[in-house]
Amino acid sequence: MSEIPTVLPTDLPDDALVIDVREHDEWIAGHAPGAVHLPLGDIPARLDELPTTDESLPIVCRSGGRSGRAVQWLVQQGFDVVNVEGGMKAWHASGKAMTSETGGEPHVV
Repeated sequence: MSEIPTVLPTDLPDDALVIDVREHDEWIAGHAPGAVHLPLGDIPARLDELPTTDESLPIVCRSGGRSGRAVQWLVQQGFDVVNVEGGMKAWHASGKAMTSETGGEPHVV
């Protein structure tokens, strides 16, 4: 198995365009302000929704496992993607901006 390309949350701007592959309830609780919600199970059917960018597209989940699988699969499909190391737990722990869909304090579930 080849090494999965990664990026640290601290190396991304707070409003970075990231693909969040967590489930709906996790997304609602808190996510990066510039994130696009695309649950892991939906990716194969929704490849056309992946944004086009000149840089590697960061993929994030709660702790890095699901996004790692997504990155591995997307790389095989020819996409330029990177796994956000430590996921949203690391994003939140490093003090990065977050927003929620509930209007309450964003958090990682």
